[in-house]
Amino acid sequence: MGSCNSADNKKVLTVKDSLQSMALSSPIPLSKEESQQLSLDCLTWYNTSLRSSGFNGGILVAKNGNIVFEAYNGNGHLNHHDVIDSLTPFHIASVSKTFTAMAVLKLWQDGKLNIDDEYSKYFPQFNYPGVTIRSLLSHRSGLPNYLYFMETLGWNKDSLIKNEDVLNYLITRKAELTNIATPNTHFTYCNTNYALLALLVEKQSGKKFPDFLQQTFFTPLQMKHTFLFNSLDTSKVNPSYDWRGRIIPLNFLDGVYGDKNIYTTPRDLLIWDRALSCGKIFTPQTLEQAYAPYSNEKSGIRNYGLGWRMNIYPNGKKTIYHNGWWHGNNASFVRLLPDSAVIIVVGNKYNRNIYHAKELADLFGDYNGIGSEEDENENSKINTILMPAKADGNATNTKSASKKTKKLQVSKKHKKHR
Repeated sequence: MGSCNSADNKKVLTVKDSLQSMALSSPIPLSKEESQQLSLDCLTWYNTSLRSSGFNGGILVAKNGNIVFEAYNGNGHLNHHDVIDSLTPFHIASVSKTFTAMAVLKLWQDGKLNIDDEYSKYFPQFNYPGVTIRSLLSHRSGLPNYLYFMETLGWNKDSLIKNEDVLNYLITRKAELTNIATPNTHFTYCNTNYALLALLVEKQSGKKFPDFLQQTFFTPLQMKHTFLFNSLDTSKVNPSYDWRGRIIPLNFLDGVYGDKNIYTTPRDLLIWDRALSCGKIFTPQTLEQAYAPYSNEKSGIRNYGLGWRMNIYPNGKKTIYHNGWWHGNNASFVRLLPDSAVIIVVGNKYNRNIYHAKELADLFGDYNGIGSEEDENENSKINTILMPAKADGNATNTKSASKKTKKLQVSKKHKKHR
């Protein structure tokens, strides 16, 4: 990949189990002309589609590890003057699943678990035959979503739910759950899967999930502004807001991790993207499993791997990505592996236009289509309550901005430098 060089790859013959420090290779330089053209095209999209819609957050676009466009807008607290910049961490919601999935795959690669084992091998009281680690990773477990069943089964909403509580309810209240599907029959996006996977990481690593992420990924990669949120420590993070700018408070669901709760910055996500491509953590075989499409029962471009969404276009192009939405936080993390490019947008004031970040993909190659934000409505019940479907200015801006963006064309000058 563009952010790795051949000399570095030759040095990495095996992937170490314990990572102390990891220096990524220097980005492969872009020509001044290509860099300037990409920057201009990104700026045009940003001003037309994002900033004009009340964007409160950060955007970064990079190729070959080089940042070609970066911008920040707004304040961490909407009524304050704490200006958002490159050091401001954002809740990336379900983009957190990419870290959880890769943590599980790291343990698999190191021989500490088998992803085709049933989950009950590691948690014997878990009485759901056929639910494997792979089915959890690919959202094909058939399990119900804790976002709904914990409340339905009478959880006291004055108390935070923990991952262990989710597992305990699945075990002890199984007879009361009415929407359990047969495993591996179809794709159903479900946050329960990743809450359980975080517990698996803890059991097989002997470390708390935040510590495992910190010691395996964040510290070695020098992701200095990335952390798993402790819901008791609200002083470290900015609040989130709905599209109208109304604050959305934390609730009883905010204590569960694995499916969400990672805070990070666009620059740290760029490091994560580059680290995944350099062979210093994961073997090609592991990444091949992560990026393989597992839900092929329906036609269409969308699919899901092991912790990664993907669009597979008729022309053979493929985007590897994940979106996120939790409370008023939303994020888009789009990776264009064949073109060594990444598009990152994060914000803490809900803005549907963030999901249109995929529109920038055509600046780097023919990706034959624009992705939709609709695949990220995984928390629709929770968020519909907080953010009415009929938005005035925001909804209007989304439609008009999308129409304007579709008119944007990659310039002939830039096409020569793809």
